[in-house]
Amino acid sequence: MDDLAAMDLALDAANLARAHGDVPVGAVVLCGDQVIGTGENRRELDGDPTAHAEIVAIRAATAALGSWRLEDCTLVVTLEPCVMCAGAILAARIPVVVIGADDPKAGAMGSLYHVGDDPRLNHRVALRTGVAAEACSELLTSFFATKRQG
Repeated sequence: MDDLAAMDLALDAANLARAHGDVPVGAVVLCGDQVIGTGENRRELDGDPTAHAEIVAIRAATAALGSWRLEDCTLVVTLEPCVMCAGAILAARIPVVVIGADDPKAGAMGSLYHVGDDPRLNHRVALRTGVAAEACSELLTSFFATKRQG
């Protein structure tokens, strides 16, 4: 599965988050061409500050594999991960992250911080950024515009 097709799946998950009132961010974990974990933001729905799309997808993927190590996997996410999610990506040993939109306010994988490329840590993450960036950004922009109006 190519990055764009995987990002389409992440966008589907982001739309689920929007439908239940959460910030529309979605993520999928791939092992080869197989989706082994999907997640959408669920902070509002679950009342859980850690229920970011990446965390939800990583939890699903580790359950599917029966291991916390996701060393042969790729995470695809519609918005650049925050510090918490970047830490989870490193802890899970995910080697590749595909990002839709940059997050200049809270991004920890290139915008504000470079957690995945910190030489002081024992794991590095390769990034592919800007995949379907316009669609990912538009989903967030329209969500917050609607919130401001209502």
